[in-house]
Amino acid sequence: MRPSATDPVAAAGPPSHAPPVAPGPARLSSRLIAAGGRYVLVWLSLAMIAAADRPLGAGGLVAVSLAAAVWLANIRVAFAGVPYALGPGVPSMIGTATGLVCVAAINAHVPGLDLSLLSLLGAAFGVLVSIVVWECILERTLSRRRVLVVGCSGLAEVADAAQRGRRMAFEVLGADAGIALSRPALDALGELVTARRPDLIVLADDQTSSATLDRLLDISPGRFRVAGLTSFYEYAFGCVPLQHITPMWFMSLLHVRQRPYARWVKRAFDVVTAGVGLVVVAPLLPFIALAVRGTRGPIIYRQTRVGDGGRRFEIYKFRTMVDGAERPGEAVWAKDADPRTTPIGAFLRRTHLDELPQLLNVLKGDMSMVGPRPERPELIAMLEESIPFWSRRLLIKPGMTGWAQVHCGYAADFAAQYEKLAYDFWYLRHRSLAVDLAICVRTLRIILEIIEPGRVALRRLLAARHQAAP
Repeated sequence: MRPSATDPVAAAGPPSHAPPVAPGPARLSSRLIAAGGRYVLVWLSLAMIAAADRPLGAGGLVAVSLAAAVWLANIRVAFAGVPYALGPGVPSMIGTATGLVCVAAINAHVPGLDLSLLSLLGAAFGVLVSIVVWECILERTLSRRRVLVVGCSGLAEVADAAQRGRRMAFEVLGADAGIALSRPALDALGELVTARRPDLIVLADDQTSSATLDRLLDISPGRFRVAGLTSFYEYAFGCVPLQHITPMWFMSLLHVRQRPYARWVKRAFDVVTAGVGLVVVAPLLPFIALAVRGTRGPIIYRQTRVGDGGRRFEIYKFRTMVDGAERPGEAVWAKDADPRTTPIGAFLRRTHLDELPQLLNVLKGDMSMVGPRPERPELIAMLEESIPFWSRRLLIKPGMTGWAQVHCGYAADFAAQYEKLAYDFWYLRHRSLAVDLAICVRTLRIILEIIEPGRVALRRLLAARHQAAP
């Protein structure tokens, strides 16, 4: 029986009748180029530093080759253990750091190596830069992953998300089917997989996923990976498709194989980061306080927010709005260009400097450095009614910054809150020390990118107001 035009198998392309074969020479050569390039770059970073100290003989070349292999092994372990959605920078930094420790440990015991500490640090810098650049190049060329979506109406959604993704490391095969898999389509699935050679198969239809998976198990293993639609979104895009999750999704948070993020580790990270942050920004605080005091109202604005488990606490911020911007008991969402902000307040909000007093909230234990942003109790009832599972974000402590904040910014309506929740849930499931460090680095980068234009704009605004003054 010939599949119809709306059959997912037919829509994805004509199947091949050849028996299953191993990956083609082109794909195999791509993998060899990727792996070989990584080793060559690490080897060159070490060899150039070692040769700068003294000429490399045969023993020196062997020692550098061994050290490069140890360093590369650490980098590959880091890439395997860090979520793909964080990008190549985070695992490269972790792998470079652990590789530096391992190479330093064997440095004095390998004949022909014996590098100084400064040389090792220089080699680490070269390894980090070259690996990050190489992985970024691979993502856009040789390492693009071919994704085959199996199921009703899932492909158009995945293709659209892939187009909106920042890294564009996926090639989605086929076109949207529109109907569930039929029995003939399941029978032809093996031929389709053989013809298309996908790296990843996404099961988008819960109703037929069991039958599809059973058919895929009959195909020779090791040539592709399989993921559900929700898992693919988490892996590829760093968010959770809220329209596809059920209460059972939250079982993963309690699963016996869930990797723990110990409370004491996160608390230690919070205390150290907040303490260092206060020391760094301490010279700025008096100037910000004087600028805020130039408008009527208190310098520090206090507001009740809801933390983990529904516990209420008082959050601290530099005041950015005019005094009496809200009526008592009336909650209004803040916007990016909120008309209630003062001139200095607009600058503080744009650069997030108004949130610096929240470092005290972190030290007190009300907040964490990284987590979902705490909401006001007046808005929570509306959010819980409008957005499914919204209250589940209260399972963890709120944060000064978070995975949703570095992707979405301010949320001024239910649609924006819905989008942010997709990223908050990803953090809820994948939080770790590496993830927290990556989010803090991204936050700092975002602030540095906007603080200079904001400073220039503020200077122009104040100059214009001064000229207009009688």
